[in-house]
Amino acid sequence: MAVATLAGGCFWCLVKPFHQYDGVESVISGYSGGHIENPIYKEVCTNTTGHREAVQITFDEQVISYKEVLEVFFKTFDPTDASGQFYDRGESYEPAIFYHDSKQQETAQALIHELDDKHIFSSSIVTPVIPYKNFYPAEDYHQDYYQKDPGHYQNYQERSGRKAFIQQHWGNSNA
Repeated sequence: MAVATLAGGCFWCLVKPFHQYDGVESVISGYSGGHIENPIYKEVCTNTTGHREAVQITFDEQVISYKEVLEVFFKTFDPTDASGQFYDRGESYEPAIFYHDSKQQETAQALIHELDDKHIFSSSIVTPVIPYKNFYPAEDYHQDYYQKDPGHYQNYQERSGRKAFIQQHWGNSNA
């Protein structure tokens, strides 16, 4: 099994799209990249821990490649906004690709270049590709949130502007 660690704003919105793909074994919401151990949501939301809300995806590379995982990821957020996502602002909502090895780094950078060349977005992709440092699972109530409270999840997707952005750039693929 391989692991991808990705931040794209609110982690609630990054889980459901990956659950639709064969080869994805698990998607865990959590916190990545910060300087304190075992942070909790209230700490991360202060934007002082260095952590970003992220998901850690365990997947079978024989079924779905890392590039394919990244292709799904880029259809879940605005990769041209480095300061947060939609109405969620601050370091805890900043996007990032946390690479686990040089092959992941190269794959991510190549895909960013490929997507920029296609001019899918009106601005260049600014999502950083940075070394993996750590990942701490979020509290249980954040896991698989789209299943626990589908009404609130859907409302959040729509009111934040995320769903409209995804539909504008990708159609209904992951909205």
